[in-house]
Amino acid sequence: MSEPPAALEPDDGASLARLASAAVAARLTGRPLPVDAPDHPVLRAPGASFVTLECGERLRGCIGSLDPARPLWRDAMRNAVRAMTDPRLPPLTGADWPDLDVKVTVLGVLEPVPVADAAALVAALRPGTDGLFLTDGPRRATFLPTVWRKLPSPDTFLAALLAKGGWPAGYWSASLRASRYTAQEFRDPAPREPLV
Repeated sequence: MSEPPAALEPDDGASLARLASAAVAARLTGRPLPVDAPDHPVLRAPGASFVTLECGERLRGCIGSLDPARPLWRDAMRNAVRAMTDPRLPPLTGADWPDLDVKVTVLGVLEPVPVADAAALVAALRPGTDGLFLTDGPRRATFLPTVWRKLPSPDTFLAALLAKGGWPAGYWSASLRASRYTAQEFRDPAPREPLV
C-alpha cells in the first residue's frame, strides 16, 4: 500500500482551490493556464483530486482522479478544466462564472475493503468519512465522502452508488471490488467578478 499523502493545511487547500478556479477562468477567457508550481511540497507531490463545479445548488461538473499520477496542483487544474465539459451536463460558460463555486476534494489512499457481500460492505462503511469506489470488470463508480450529506444511510449510499455504476438494485458479485478512501475538501466560493 502507498504512503498516505500528507494532510493539507487550510491555507494550502485554499491555494489549491484558487488554482482550480484560475484554470477555469483561463479556459473561459482563452488565456493560458497557470504553469508556476506552488511553493508547498504537498501541492507538488503526486496526488489525486476531484473538482466539483456548482452554481448555487446546481451541479455544473464533477471530474476527478483516483490515482496520484501527477503533482496535486496539476491534477486539480486538469480536473477543473475537464469538469467544465462534464459529459453528463451542458458545458460551463462565462455566464456561469459569477455564481460558480469551485470545490477541490483531495483524496487519500485507496484502501481495499475485503467483504463477501453487500451487507458486510454496508457494515464496514464509516458514514461521513469514507468515499467508496466500486469496480467490476469494466464498470467503475465512486462517491466522494461529501455524498453522505445527501445519503446518510449506508444502505442508501451503496444502493445509489450501484445505480450510478449501472448495476441493478441489490447487485453483488464475487468479482465486485470495493475500496474506500478519506478526503479533504477545499472551496473557492462565489460570488465572483464577471470575466473580462
